[in-house]
Amino acid sequence: MRREPSILHLDLDAFFAAVEQRDKPSLRGRPVVVGGTGGRGVVATASYEARAFGARSAMPTAEARRLCPPGTAFLGGRFAAYRRTSEVVMALLRELSPLVEPVSIDEAYVDLAAGDHDLSVAGVTALATDLKARLAVATGGVTGSVGIGTSKSLAKIGSELRKPDGLTVVAPGQELDVLHPLPVRSLGGVGPATAERLAQVSVKTIGDLHRLSLVDLTSLVGQAHGAGLYRLARADDDRPVITDREAKSVSAEETFARDLTDPARLAAEIDALAHRVGTRLQRSGTSGRTVTLKVRRYDFSTLTRSQTLPHAVDDPRQIAEIAHRLLAAVDRSGGLRLLGVGVSGLSPYAQGDLLAEALAPAEDAAVEDAAVEDAAVDEDPEPVPVPADPAPGPAVVAWYPGQDVVHPDLGAGWVWGSGLNRVTVRFEGPRTAPGPVRTLAADDPALQPADPPDWTTP
Repeated sequence: MRREPSILHLDLDAFFAAVEQRDKPSLRGRPVVVGGTGGRGVVATASYEARAFGARSAMPTAEARRLCPPGTAFLGGRFAAYRRTSEVVMALLRELSPLVEPVSIDEAYVDLAAGDHDLSVAGVTALATDLKARLAVATGGVTGSVGIGTSKSLAKIGSELRKPDGLTVVAPGQELDVLHPLPVRSLGGVGPATAERLAQVSVKTIGDLHRLSLVDLTSLVGQAHGAGLYRLARADDDRPVITDREAKSVSAEETFARDLTDPARLAAEIDALAHRVGTRLQRSGTSGRTVTLKVRRYDFSTLTRSQTLPHAVDDPRQIAEIAHRLLAAVDRSGGLRLLGVGVSGLSPYAQGDLLAEALAPAEDAAVEDAAVEDAAVDEDPEPVPVPADPAPGPAVVAWYPGQDVVHPDLGAGWVWGSGLNRVTVRFEGPRTAPGPVRTLAADDPALQPADPPDWTTP
């Protein structure tokens, strides 16, 4: 823990939904849900208007549809639009300090001590107020909540206290006063399972947790987890802001506009991903012993399978062969919305030809639930990779809600819905008034997929 409130945490508010509302003026002020739009989809982000009706992240889309009123927009993701906005935000943060640690596409830590700033409470409050104003202008209206404190954990908790568009500075000496009244779930690493175990011994707030001895806490949740929570309940957190992490793996992944079930298409995607990974390994002069396949299913649950080899590999063909074998053992019924291939256990050079080697047994699978899980509190989360978008192609029939489109006569717009060989489009953009709605033939050759609109120009 530092002497000055010099660590800033920024968390963009309902980020995916906020970008959709910026780019689609007819949706501003209305409930918007982003995620799987099919019957078995899961909510990724809900706007605050939708949250007022009970919609939330990780909820089945079908349940969100029951809760939200008619006219709620249920949209598929547009990761290129989110990525572009995130890049603008991260550039603003790097103007404050050379030490910026992106945690995900919509969240980052900043070490203000590495910049030339007044680190008094008044000074960092003024800095954050200015940052929030510049962020809203640069992103076309997307807002973020800021927390500043003497540690990462205090900064992150501060950013959650006054959402949306909030600002909290935890002054030195006031850390425990802020922490102790909060629910124990406010601490990183306390998920539903840990919270339930703590509730069984009447630990509901961080203050309750503070009163537990280290022996009692570790007996409840385990040695490493207990020791980490014991420290955090006392505001004892000296984790630095890390900008460059040593590469532990090389990976590539692809998120699809529609869930894939076709075996040939899945095989082609595996080949392309393996080629990207192998090429990067060869260019960097590294290789790895463990090949990992990542899949995200139609319901947003994520599954990984990995296989460790007797020698390191960097050949795309060998990586693809192993990834195909791992995919064959995965249940693909219902469709896959993401595929990823990675190689870890890196070393500076390839250690032999694997063509004649027997493969080691596959490792146990690691399954990540769609809901948030408990995590080790003494480890920094790895940055969440930003998925790539499907490449634009010729006219398509399977339009998805929220998709960017363009028509030579009607201009740019987005898909409201489709079915019965028709597609309904609202023609508008981030700098226009709410636009007209037109229904066209789904195979109309004049209607084409488009890149996300530019919110910076009229």
